[in-house]
Amino acid sequence: MEKIQQLLGPAHPDTLRSMGNLAATYWNQGKWSEAEKLQVEVMEKTQQLLGLGHPNTLTSMGNLAATYCNQGKWTDAEKLQVEVMEKRQQLLGAAHPDTLRSMGNLAGTYQNQGKWSEAEKLDMEVMKKRQQLLGLAHPDTLRSMGNLAATYESQGKWTEAEKLEIEVMEKTQQLLGPAHPDTLRSMGNLAVTYQNQGRLFEAEKLQVAVMEKRLQLLGPTHPDTLRSMGNLAATYCNQGKWTKAEKLQVEVMEKKQQLLGPTHPDTLRSIGNLASTYQNQGKWSEAEKLQVEVMEKTWQLLSPAHPDTLTCMGNLASTYQKQGKWTDAEKLQVEVMEKTQQLLGSAHPDTLTSMGNLASIYRNQGRLTEAEKLQVEVMEKTQQLLGPTHPDTLRGMGNLAGTYQNQGKWTEAEKLQVTVMEKIQQLLGLAHPDTLTCMGNLASTFQKQGKWTEAEKLQVEVMEKRQQLLGLAHPDTLRSMENLALTYKNQGKWTEAEKLEVELMEKTQQLLGPTHPDTLTSMGNLVVTYWNQGKWTEAKKLKVAVMEKIQQLQGPAHSDTLTSLGNHAATYQNQGKWTDADKLQFGVATKRKSILGLAHPDTPQALKVLKDFKQTKIDTYIAKHGSEQKKMTISDYKPFLSEAFKRNLSSIDISGDEPRMALYSETRS
Repeated sequence: MEKIQQLLGPAHPDTLRSMGNLAATYWNQGKWSEAEKLQVEVMEKTQQLLGLGHPNTLTSMGNLAATYCNQGKWTDAEKLQVEVMEKRQQLLGAAHPDTLRSMGNLAGTYQNQGKWSEAEKLDMEVMKKRQQLLGLAHPDTLRSMGNLAATYESQGKWTEAEKLEIEVMEKTQQLLGPAHPDTLRSMGNLAVTYQNQGRLFEAEKLQVAVMEKRLQLLGPTHPDTLRSMGNLAATYCNQGKWTKAEKLQVEVMEKKQQLLGPTHPDTLRSIGNLASTYQNQGKWSEAEKLQVEVMEKTWQLLSPAHPDTLTCMGNLASTYQKQGKWTDAEKLQVEVMEKTQQLLGSAHPDTLTSMGNLASIYRNQGRLTEAEKLQVEVMEKTQQLLGPTHPDTLRGMGNLAGTYQNQGKWTEAEKLQVTVMEKIQQLLGLAHPDTLTCMGNLASTFQKQGKWTEAEKLQVEVMEKRQQLLGLAHPDTLRSMENLALTYKNQGKWTEAEKLEVELMEKTQQLLGPTHPDTLTSMGNLVVTYWNQGKWTEAKKLKVAVMEKIQQLQGPAHSDTLTSLGNHAATYQNQGKWTDADKLQFGVATKRKSILGLAHPDTPQALKVLKDFKQTKIDTYIAKHGSEQKKMTISDYKPFLSEAFKRNLSSIDISGDEPRMALYSETRS
């Protein structure tokens, strides 16, 4: 570039072409600022030299728009792409390949802004014109069909997306052969759709085939090979195969670091994916460490307000939330929400997701009114933007139902959950993972209302379908076993509950390890069952193990630690060890008051348990020394003991967690 500038001058077409080539290299390295600076210069000089309507000028404008897209500058990108499209239509005609390409690029920008209708309309027009112009089997036609399928997928139109993607895959195989890069890309796209439909085994089968062929064809370090490994790891995550996912993701991350450097956007994305897997395994420290690193590097590379930076901040906030660091989580999530609103507008899907995540934090803090207000707004805007049956709309309704449940508004919660379940069944089928989650959530509301028969019926169905669909050891299967065991306990079916909980504990230990939060929860639930059956020795042994592991894992002041201490105090109380019980209950109440504040629901609950404990101690003493008051029995302890154990008993998590950093989906070309 420098030599051409010296030889031909700064405005010569060859000089500008060399500047554009260097900008493209910067672009591939993720150096968006450097690329943008060069591309602006190229565009301006080309406009002066060749005029506003020259094909080279329009190409330079399109290149700059692509860089704006990668920087999350959607408005700037859209403005340029509309201008390029209109001028190409005037200059070249509505059916010229360059015109159609500019229409496809604009559709991609609409899609990223959540303008699904506009994107679908353009994608459909491009596809039809290419079919007429180039034929049904031309690579460009097939690419436009894939883009339309991606837009369908974004709208939750899985059936339409699948139909197109199967056609694309089959025609590409016939045209280019089973091992061509375009064929493998089409297979990867179909696998992603299967994944979104909950057809995880079909997705895995396709992704394994894609990865193996790319390994043979391109080698183990080619970007496409690494992308296919990342996609397979995502499917493993959805199947609960954390060890397999982690192994692949570590390999992808290390190779990307070697190939692209430690600060390339693709490298950072791979680190974020690994952090998400650590989070699902309960490895909070490892997840947090990686997420802080990714956030800081993305911040420096792309700016504090870039969509990828905001996603990183949201992921870290989610990890803080899982660790009970509510203040840190809230601070980050508020910042994410405000910046997303400024960048994308108040009705963009990403803005609504950030609002939903903040509402989830408020709910966990016991700020239910604030959570409800946000969730109602999210639900209403999502309905307007995406329609009443879009998966995101239904998710928003489910989250609001969860808050109603926490507020004791059972009727409102049940009404919403029935609606969500019926619409999800129609949209995704009776056996889709999301359908089963909705059924489980409704069962939880039945539970809270004491409708044990209805709850049990739903939970048995959920458990059996998950066993068939996901396998006996999948985390979702285990969660459904946990919920059914709770319903059995509330009906006094201790034998059935114990059988399920022993199996659950053993499988969770095998799957997640002995110190994972879910393992400890399963142990704590079994303690309650032992206790209610009078198996004091087994209960005490397990409870001590749970308490010690939680303290090591979460620290002495974590909410889960305090819950386990409260449960242990209840065991001491039942054994008549009043001094030990008194000491533990007082410590729990004091710490909850200092950490959570008096306004959090857990604090007054802890104070009530302490008050009830002291009254019981007095009543027991009086009864023992011949008072006219009756002697306490096990049934007299149950009201406050059930409260002490309340937080340890499992319930279905209805809240929508922050989506993971976008995995390598092979959608838009």
